[in-house]
Amino acid sequence: MITEEKLGLLLEETQEIAKQVGAFIRKERQHFDVEKVEHKGFNDLVSYVDKEAEKKIVAALSKILPGAGFITEEGTNTTRADRYNWVIDPLDGTTNFIHGVPVFAVSIALIDGEEVILGVVYEVNRHECFYAMKGGGAFCNDTKIKVSPAPDLSASLIATGFPYYNFELIDKYLAALKSMMQKTHGLRRFGSAATDLCYVASGRIEGFFEYNLNSYDVAAGALIVQEAGGAVTDFSGGNNFVFGREIIASNGRIQEEFSKEIQAIWK
Repeated sequence: MITEEKLGLLLEETQEIAKQVGAFIRKERQHFDVEKVEHKGFNDLVSYVDKEAEKKIVAALSKILPGAGFITEEGTNTTRADRYNWVIDPLDGTTNFIHGVPVFAVSIALIDGEEVILGVVYEVNRHECFYAMKGGGAFCNDTKIKVSPAPDLSASLIATGFPYYNFELIDKYLAALKSMMQKTHGLRRFGSAATDLCYVASGRIEGFFEYNLNSYDVAAGALIVQEAGGAVTDFSGGNNFVFGREIIASNGRIQEEFSKEIQAIWK
């Protein structure tokens, strides 16, 4: 069993790993060759940078917590453990990275069963390291962060992601965008779910929703939101947001109103 003291040490070590890999990603971006991009599926892009970054993360995490398993985006290690597993997105925002749009992050979480107990998101371009452990609050570069005090949707800025290969629910997405445009300060699409969640946690935006995400996209960021005082659910208001492929996160104050808007469209 991981003690609170051990978890704190793991959190510190994970931050350093994320920063080191972030430096590798930043360096590779300076001379990145777009012709080396691969396609995992329609509009589902990957590069050697994603793969190498993941290998570096897996190798480093294996040393600090031997015996833990892995859930990884690029599949460089898929060994699952009975209890503790690292959930890794080595480069969240690959499309941004490929095109030179400066919003992409390293996301690392540790889960106990299906409960997230540690989360680190390193936003590579702004050198911002967001992190939290269960029950310990949320931080960015050693400064405690908290969600926005905005009281309702009309005072909120909302972020989301757009479908880029599964367009079956595109009409619902368009309806949700229409609703949010009319009832909030506006919508943003940064292109990195991990970053979106950390922006909710730090009070820069009030809410985020997206469908068809994976555990490695949201695990770390979801914990950071919760530890910053926010609320996170799936679209039905339940707790299956890490593995359920849908998430609504907010400052908590707008959660009920926000969720009702999304639920009315997704029913």
